[in-house]
Amino acid sequence: MTETEKKALPSRWLVLFLLLLIFIFNYADRFLISGLVGTIKAEFGLGDSFMGLLMGPAFVVLYVLAGIPIARLADRRSRGVIIAVGCLVWSLFTGMTGLAVGPLSLAFCRVGVGIGEAALLAPAYSLLSDYFPPAKRGVAFSILGLGTYFGQIGGYAVGPAIATSFGWQTAFFAMGLPGIVLGIIALFALREPYNRTRAVIPESLAAIVRRMAGIKSYLTLMIGMGLGTLSGVSFGFWGPTLFVRNHGVSEAAASNAFAAYFGLSGLTGMLIFGAISDRLAVRSPAGPPKLAAASLFAATLCILFVTWSDDFAKSKLLAIPSGLLGGGWSVGVMASLQFLLPDRYRATATASFVAVTTLIGLLAGPWLAGTVSELFGDAEYSLRLGLSVTIPAGFVAAVFLWSSARNLAGERNKLAALES
Repeated sequence: MTETEKKALPSRWLVLFLLLLIFIFNYADRFLISGLVGTIKAEFGLGDSFMGLLMGPAFVVLYVLAGIPIARLADRRSRGVIIAVGCLVWSLFTGMTGLAVGPLSLAFCRVGVGIGEAALLAPAYSLLSDYFPPAKRGVAFSILGLGTYFGQIGGYAVGPAIATSFGWQTAFFAMGLPGIVLGIIALFALREPYNRTRAVIPESLAAIVRRMAGIKSYLTLMIGMGLGTLSGVSFGFWGPTLFVRNHGVSEAAASNAFAAYFGLSGLTGMLIFGAISDRLAVRSPAGPPKLAAASLFAATLCILFVTWSDDFAKSKLLAIPSGLLGGGWSVGVMASLQFLLPDRYRATATASFVAVTTLIGLLAGPWLAGTVSELFGDAEYSLRLGLSVTIPAGFVAAVFLWSSARNLAGERNKLAALES
């Protein structure tokens, strides 16, 4: 790359800021439906099982199926353009959800949101890995991860507030519009940091999968991330509804409390763990996954206490350490993953990783919790029992993440040698 080309590139921090904004609306659109469970159930006469289907499988199936081919394209073409188009697609389908007239149209729109969102995570992490050196990726990824929590706050609090004043349909219209604007901006603003066409050597997906299947750290990180996602996402989607049923508060009050206590503490945890992860990575590659394992184990324990608390004030108090510990564990996982992966198929390997972890987490988590809850009816303890089936997966996840630290550096060197 020439000096002129370097000067023409946007600042790495501007790229990160734009991706952060896109992530915020990505997660706001994803979690908006969880803040409106009661309203949508009443509108269409739905049960917990179908709402779990909307929050999980209806979103996940096409998210996973589209994710890997999109990532293959991202390893060869402009990642910025792919992210921008995906942002436009999921934002349009979010707005269209407000036009739904029944269960099938709701499911169709959730599928569309999943297809669009499949174009974000792997290309975004791959792009940032080229803009930021390894010693700064933990902080960069933690800042990007703030979008998860800002987005959840938007989905849990802003969406229901709009719905209370203007109707649930308007909430979907309002949340979809900013993403369309951001998608248009991203088309022109997200640039490749160097000419990748000369750096990327085409390789078949099967060859990449075979290669990564032999890397133990990749597999243990994947299983750990998947089970941790199952634990956290099931609670994340059903948490506001749990507050309504356990404590008798309104849907808006439950969503606001969830956003304030879990969301804000999660934001703080994300930043803290990002900085700690970078410091640990300088000393040893084993540091970030061990940090992720310890924080996830502790967060899972705290979330179980929240689930079974009979006092709303205590639940909100327990939400603070739950959010702090649960907010940052994934930073260590993603930093370790990007450390492990070679550049030329980083997006594809990341997408394969995300596909499996999403299938484990989002496909099973919300739906399984909702189905178990429905088996026991809408009694006081039904949702608690449903979540008590899914949340403990976080303990098992922590064991896998800890074990991934053993061979991380050696296997990174092994992959690097294969690339040379």
